[in-house]
Amino acid sequence: MAFMTLKGSGPVEDAPTSVVVTASRRRRRPERHAASRPGPQSRMVKAVKWTVIVVAIALAALPILYMLAMSFKSPDDILSTRILPSRLAFENWVQAFNNWPVLTYLRNSVGTGLIAVAVALVISVPANYAIARLRAGGTQVLGLIVSAYVAPPVVAIIPLFLLVRTAGLMDSVVGLGVVEGLLLTPVAVWLLDSFFRAIPEEIDEAAQLDGCGPLRTLWSVILPLVAPGLVAVAIIVFILVYNDFLIPLLLTQSVDSQTLPVGIALMQGGREVMFGQMAAASLAGLIPVYLMAMFLQKWLVGGLTQGSVK
Repeated sequence: MAFMTLKGSGPVEDAPTSVVVTASRRRRRPERHAASRPGPQSRMVKAVKWTVIVVAIALAALPILYMLAMSFKSPDDILSTRILPSRLAFENWVQAFNNWPVLTYLRNSVGTGLIAVAVALVISVPANYAIARLRAGGTQVLGLIVSAYVAPPVVAIIPLFLLVRTAGLMDSVVGLGVVEGLLLTPVAVWLLDSFFRAIPEEIDEAAQLDGCGPLRTLWSVILPLVAPGLVAVAIIVFILVYNDFLIPLLLTQSVDSQTLPVGIALMQGGREVMFGQMAAASLAGLIPVYLMAMFLQKWLVGGLTQGSVK
């Protein structure tokens, strides 16, 4: 056995230890190199994953591509059920914006959606704080609120029409936004519940020790923590309002307040439906939603991820 002598000390037996360590490292290197090399199973999993992603993207893009092709079809191509247009009929886009107030419909839809988001959040945020943090209403109150959205809106058309007419909100973007926001408040409350419950209760206790009341705690402590959830819920509510057809059809009569879904449904000639112009207007209506989703994608994904973790 080899010995090693140090100044001011006796012999130390570290040569065998170094040999053992070196040998063990040499044995581990091939194993780590082999583990990092992708095997047949990992390649198959990766191939399946990419196949699923490509199929999902194709299914999502297929309606948009079909609508894009429809917007450039002539009436003869539409009647012949051709998949691709024989020529690019740009006149569909020109006539859609010249013959119909598409920009006014877009403005009304965006305005209605923003008003509805504001109304839904103003009501749902304090309601969620009271339910999730202050334990107001008991354990069944959330289910009772969500049950208000289960019934189809068509069952409340007549009383809703009478209430809106009595309040003087008929044929108004503001009135339509308020009604849509009130109708979607149960959805906003249900979506925000998981975000409020994910916050530890120790944060509320610490705020109370610092002298914060319930309103100060909600505004200064809770709202910054649930900001991603608020953005995610706002986007969902906006899209639901933006795509709604029944309520705007009921509560609007003039071009100044009609939204894009109602305006597209009115694109009919004397004897034919303007499918090409309708497709062009529909594609134009996708632009605000896609821009919003693109710029707020980080907040949307972060909010949905945060709300899914208990």
